[in-house]
Amino acid sequence: MSDSKPKPAVRPRNWNELDRETVRPGVSRAGFRGDDVMLVMNWLQPGMETRPHSHPCEQIVYVVKGRMRFVIADEEIEVGAGGLVRIPPGVMHYGEPIGDEEVLNLDVFAPLREDYRHLVAYQDDEF
Repeated sequence: MSDSKPKPAVRPRNWNELDRETVRPGVSRAGFRGDDVMLVMNWLQPGMETRPHSHPCEQIVYVVKGRMRFVIADEEIEVGAGGLVRIPPGVMHYGEPIGDEEVLNLDVFAPLREDYRHLVAYQDDEF
């Protein structure tokens, strides 16, 4: 019988204390992960450059602050604070702030995004 026990919960973290990656002017992000899920907080400035993309992960978006326009496949939607959006795997999409307010949006990815693992490298010893 193995003596291995699940690792205990880690200390709480705060988005404002995590290192942010600057993606491009007007876009920065930080990450946090579990075993099979990744959360990425995005700070988006009005006028930021949009970059349509797709990825193999399912994405759930929660708009924490501000207002966003999403283009998902050929559909355009607007979402304000408290709004939720599901983006299926492999679907071309992008989002951008509406108005002159900074947008905070929390992306939830499942499974973990391999291309974002560097955002959560600080947690490597927890798994």
